[in-house]
Amino acid sequence: MTKEERGADAYAEAGVDIAAGNALVHRIGPLAMATARPGSMGGLGGFGAVFDLAAEDFTDPLLVAATDGVGTKLLLAEAMGRHDTLGIDLVAMCVNDLVVQGAEPLFFLDYLATGKLELEAATALVTGIAKGCTLANCALIGGETAEMPGVYAPGRFDLAGFAVGAVERAELLPKRVEAGHRIIGVASSGLHSNGYSLVRRIIAEARVELDAPAPFDPTRDLGAVLLQPTRIYVRSCRAAIRHGGVKALAHITGGGLVENPPRAVPDGLRVRLDLTTWSLPPVMRWLAETGGLDPSTLARTFNCGLGMLLFVEPKVADALVEILRGKGETAMLVGVVEAGEPGPATVVLDGVETAWPAAAPPS
Repeated sequence: MTKEERGADAYAEAGVDIAAGNALVHRIGPLAMATARPGSMGGLGGFGAVFDLAAEDFTDPLLVAATDGVGTKLLLAEAMGRHDTLGIDLVAMCVNDLVVQGAEPLFFLDYLATGKLELEAATALVTGIAKGCTLANCALIGGETAEMPGVYAPGRFDLAGFAVGAVERAELLPKRVEAGHRIIGVASSGLHSNGYSLVRRIIAEARVELDAPAPFDPTRDLGAVLLQPTRIYVRSCRAAIRHGGVKALAHITGGGLVENPPRAVPDGLRVRLDLTTWSLPPVMRWLAETGGLDPSTLARTFNCGLGMLLFVEPKVADALVEILRGKGETAMLVGVVEAGEPGPATVVLDGVETAWPAAAPPS
């Protein structure tokens, strides 16, 4: 081999395959183009991605940005060799945070870092991202794929996402939540993308195989239940916001039902949730029983069946429930805002003994 030939191969020998990266860009270009919306400009491959905000129908817009990942859920995907749903999770975790502030997601960028680029797995990941963007009516306008041998072992990877949305200045949420406002809960699709470090520990200690039938649902394997993608609430919650009477929203992510609702509520108030108004998903009931989790840990770690809460004026509460249901959501009234003690808002969970009896599995 000549010096020139060796020079051409040196980067590949070091573990970085430029040709594979170019092949991935070629594959995902049509996926990104399929997510285009007004304001999308150009395709992939530039040094930066451009979006024309003037093409959107805003009068006095504020931009809202969010970034997130999928946490250790990706380790389960790696273990099962299933990569097609994580991209939906990635988009969901970002755009659901945007809609909480009343914003309409406009565009999304992703970052994939890996030890060695595996073309089929990477294509599946980006296909999921494009599907998530379609569900959120959000344009995939760019991203980055980085091979970093020595940082990540072969077969290992990480994902991050970045979303930008816009909202009219006068419509920015949250607005002031007051005592007497009702709380609407919107059902989750499963665990979403939080609590997976605990999930993996419980599975390991229970010695349950991911490809075995789920102990609580023999019609599905456990891994498929655990990889169920995060629900995207953009279209339904935007419809509720447009109707009027929505004062605030809370995306139930890390911190569960205990940590997230107070982020939408002023000091001096109390969020009272009635656990008997919805059902704890079987997977979470099983995790609680198998892992010996008390209700407090359960409520602080998982969404417990509710992926989004809306704090609304009482006079429109029933109408908003129907609007959400009309958009395909499972929605119900789950609580009320009350006057509380001075200081940060708190959460009270009623009906624990009835709804989560010792977090026992269903008979």
